[in-house]
Amino acid sequence: MAAEPLLAVHDLVHEFVVRGHGGVKDGVVHAVSGVSLEVRDGETLGVVGESGSGKSTLVRSILQAPRPLSGEVRFRGVDLTRLRGSRLRASRRHMQAVYQDPFGSLDPRWTVFSIVEEPLGAHRIGSRRRRRERSAEVLDLVGLDPGLFGQRKPRQLSGGQCQRVAIARSLVLSPSLVLCDEAVSSLDVLSQAQVLNLFEKLRADLALSYLFVAHDLALVKQVSDRVAVMYMGRLCEVGPSQALYARPLHPYTAALLDSIPSPDPAGRHTRRRRARVRGEVPSPLDPPSGCRFRTRCPRAEPVCATDQPQLRAVGPDHQVACHFPLVEANAYPPAGAVPAARTPAPSA
Repeated sequence: MAAEPLLAVHDLVHEFVVRGHGGVKDGVVHAVSGVSLEVRDGETLGVVGESGSGKSTLVRSILQAPRPLSGEVRFRGVDLTRLRGSRLRASRRHMQAVYQDPFGSLDPRWTVFSIVEEPLGAHRIGSRRRRRERSAEVLDLVGLDPGLFGQRKPRQLSGGQCQRVAIARSLVLSPSLVLCDEAVSSLDVLSQAQVLNLFEKLRADLALSYLFVAHDLALVKQVSDRVAVMYMGRLCEVGPSQALYARPLHPYTAALLDSIPSPDPAGRHTRRRRARVRGEVPSPLDPPSGCRFRTRCPRAEPVCATDQPQLRAVGPDHQVACHFPLVEANAYPPAGAVPAARTPAPSA
């Protein structure tokens, strides 16, 4: 029997009401629509997609800040959507987040010590002396000398140093899961590499699990065991990192991979190209029926407009939500009434 995942999200839905002049309802933004995924003990699950695909809303919905409209978020077997008050606060102690803007996520008036100690005070853990000792421990763990940086304020730190402080704050409560929402996207390339190496070291040393959200596919490949691809609030594909990058099954995943710049200009002629996507991203106020990618998909058929594709297994630990995945005909058996896969049309 397979072990229960550390985090299991089932059919998560989050929507935002848009109001215009006078508070009149103008529409509803469908930010997250029926997302289901899991994070296992000791693994990093990468979540990728274009800006506006719902990645950050997914992270906040998992944290119950704010609560999702519907669905389940089971952490260590307990549904967080049913918890209130002190029970919810206690569960959040084991599930922390690191956000995109290292300066915006830190109080500019506080010292580094005060910032890192804050979660301990919020949960009433330890004496003042013990809190200071613990914050010094985690600062040292993330590569910051507490004697040198502890009394500094965020404006006296670089972007990479600020993000290390944010990571230290997330670790001070000894969580088992860290949700990284574009945690390195605002850093320069050197700082990105240093912070990514730090994440990997901490995962090995502290037995952490990560939900790693980013829009940079090349970056996600470096740190993820599995990758989930989002488009307009829904999952397109979930699979092992190496398999997904080597052989994407969803046309949107293939388009994202084709958009990664090649460091070898000579290789652009030999690199396998797939049919390019067309058009613009639809409005989340009025998403397309059926498959939300169909209006841009070069493989769309009438069934894509009427039937919403569901995630289905097409390989070892590999799922795709597409009526016509990018696999050879009959390579995998179709699920139920889903049409069989077909061979991709040659590029022009």
